[in-house]
Amino acid sequence: METQKEKHPQIPLSMAAIFVALGVVYGDIGTSPLYVMKAIVAGNGGLASLSDSFIIGALSLVIWTVTLLTTIKYVMVAMQADNHGEGGIFSLYALVHRRAKWLIIPAMIGGAALLADGILTPAVTVTSAVEGLRSIPVFDGLLGEGQGAILAITLTIISALFIIQRLGTKAIGKAFGPIMALWFSFIGLLGLWQVFSNPIVLLAFNPMRGINLLFSEQNNAGFMILGSVFLATTGAEALYSDMGHVGRKNIYGSWPFVKITLLLNYLGQGAWLMHANSNAALLHIEDFNPFFEMMPSWLRLFAVLLSTMAAIIASQALITGSYTLVSEAISLNLLPHLKIQYPSQTKGQMYIPLVNNILWLACLGVVLYFRTSSRMEAAYGLAITVTMLMTTILLFEFLRMKNVRFALSLFMFVFFGTLETTFFVSSATKFSHGGYVAALLAFLLFIVMFVWYKGNKIENWQRFEYPMSDFINQFRKLKEDDSLPVFANNLVFLTSNQNPGSVDRDILYSILDKRPKRADVYWFINVAVTDQPYTQEYKVVDYGTDFCFKVQLRLGFKIEQRINIYLRQIIQEMMEEGRIKPQRQAYTIYQEKEIGDFCFVLIRKAISPESNLTIFERLIMSTKYNIKTLTGSPAKWFGLENTNLIIEQVPLFLKVRKANHLTRVD
Repeated sequence: METQKEKHPQIPLSMAAIFVALGVVYGDIGTSPLYVMKAIVAGNGGLASLSDSFIIGALSLVIWTVTLLTTIKYVMVAMQADNHGEGGIFSLYALVHRRAKWLIIPAMIGGAALLADGILTPAVTVTSAVEGLRSIPVFDGLLGEGQGAILAITLTIISALFIIQRLGTKAIGKAFGPIMALWFSFIGLLGLWQVFSNPIVLLAFNPMRGINLLFSEQNNAGFMILGSVFLATTGAEALYSDMGHVGRKNIYGSWPFVKITLLLNYLGQGAWLMHANSNAALLHIEDFNPFFEMMPSWLRLFAVLLSTMAAIIASQALITGSYTLVSEAISLNLLPHLKIQYPSQTKGQMYIPLVNNILWLACLGVVLYFRTSSRMEAAYGLAITVTMLMTTILLFEFLRMKNVRFALSLFMFVFFGTLETTFFVSSATKFSHGGYVAALLAFLLFIVMFVWYKGNKIENWQRFEYPMSDFINQFRKLKEDDSLPVFANNLVFLTSNQNPGSVDRDILYSILDKRPKRADVYWFINVAVTDQPYTQEYKVVDYGTDFCFKVQLRLGFKIEQRINIYLRQIIQEMMEEGRIKPQRQAYTIYQEKEIGDFCFVLIRKAISPESNLTIFERLIMSTKYNIKTLTGSPAKWFGLENTNLIIEQVPLFLKVRKANHLTRVD
């Protein structure tokens, strides 16, 4: 029902947690060396088009993009904006939403784009790694012509990754952490070896070399080269989203190592390209990838296997980030309630079956549609530039909220906004080459969020709460009305209303107006999920009666919400205290039974034909209710699937159209 917000302690810094961070957080940005230089080389016209000056300039753009966007914006600034330990664009929005109503729009756009990126990341990274097999002559022959074998291996790996998600990110992180530590050590040493052979590439640390390249005649792509350069930092937003899984301190502790090894590998690829651009044998390699080509042939099989594992972990970073995003969107009423499982003892580490399955099917569809990594790269990166822009807008509001000097806040906004707009414009050229897929996915996700948000707004227009004390006499009279049959001994309504003194109008309408429901005891149950794993508490308000009660269950996030079982325990304890009369049954298979029967009622809104809704509002509400039917059964969420359960429709109490007057004809 509701999530009880509690400030819980940050995950402490430790070597074990740093290994988990390597396994969960850095997969996306850590596998960027597989395709960044490959995309830059291909975008400029191939190996033959490269000059030493171009290579140094391109490396400079990569180095400073990673430094400015990942290190400064996300690691140093954005990660200060955590919401109870959680990061990501929705957590950031939750911190600043009171500053302006319109901030919901950049939050929804950014969240939708990041979820779309979570679909593309497994496809492009795993395919890029598996295609590295073609750099080994033996395997190239076994794979044959065409992409069929590559696709089969890729689809198998991706499917296995999504199947193991139910184990939880802690278990996955422990397994993947050592592999990523090996991966980063490997790519760092590989790059360092090449840098020693050609140290002139260190000139790339001069930012002017990158700026000069943008205007150089040697740069055949012009400003559009930034679309390929941007791929080096696509994992920055996922890094921020995954903060709740591993803790801020463990990202601070591990990022320097990760960044150093990444930059060494980029520099090493550049150093090797300076020697390779005059090698005629390399000019005719189809789908040329300097990452694999720069290493000796005896090392490539190991590199392909290790890069495939790293690509799997890259996918993991976006998948776990997607779980966090969806969970936060649910708490903000931007997405419908979904079943969330918590395989570990930390609430930030979760598994959402429906999201997992949707991502899985969509990812397989992307692989089958694009078939090659080079085509996927055309779609990749466009969506994440949008997310970064939206995050910059929200970060500006966060800095203002924290009373950071206006001049400094504005500088941050203008600097990063201009930088990311430039990347967006350069990436927008990819639209017709595959970027439309990312744009379409993001648009569909945005529509779902907008419909849910707007639908909740419409429902809230008609949502009223009445003091329960105003209706106690009616409930007493109904309870004692012998002219009506007893509907149930215990009539139970589930409510999201946490106010102990009030009850929703929809519930009152169901009991009193729709069909008077006579019962011995009326229960109004609210479930609050706490940030602690095993909380099992309740409190009861009795309104001075022995027949009408408001109960709040406070359950830890790992506790199964079996409402019927908990309610029986509460009734038993209240009977022992004399607060409820025994409900002895005349007919029962048990020797003694003091607790009577139950009827649980779930209220569902329905659009009344008489409701004075505009065509747009009616479309929003009907779409919202259709989405709701696809997202799972509330009966299962609350353990009511085997109980006497009524799902009751009540009309939206909006303005009613004036009815046409009938004329009587005799």
